[in-house]
Amino acid sequence: MAKGHRSQIKRERNESKDNRASAKLSYARVSVPKACFVLDAIRGKDVKTALGILAYNPRYASGLIEKLIKSAIANAEVKNMDPDKLYVEECYANQGPIMKRIQPRARGTAYRIEKRMCHITVVLNER
Repeated sequence: MAKGHRSQIKRERNESKDNRASAKLSYARVSVPKACFVLDAIRGKDVKTALGILAYNPRYASGLIEKLIKSAIANAEVKNMDPDKLYVEECYANQGPIMKRIQPRARGTAYRIEKRMCHITVVLNER
């Protein structure tokens, strides 16, 4: 058990909370490597530049990540952060569940098709 009064414990816990704006997309129907190609292009960039890169990127994941960054900007405005000073501090994709499907093949055999998913997270911070 932690020492101290209950209010002191809560105060310490609230001080250590993350004050960055973030957004998470769970169960995105794109594989992790395909999402990481797009995430690597925007990591460390300011928000306007990142949205410009995503607008002209032909990959499917770029549309998902563009929506995610806009959501993170809206979350930042709730936390009273200046949207002009925001930049992409962290962005990563984690492995999600895999849907297993079967494709019939020659001589009665079956091949397994794995439709992969991922969880994409974007964290914004002020410069």
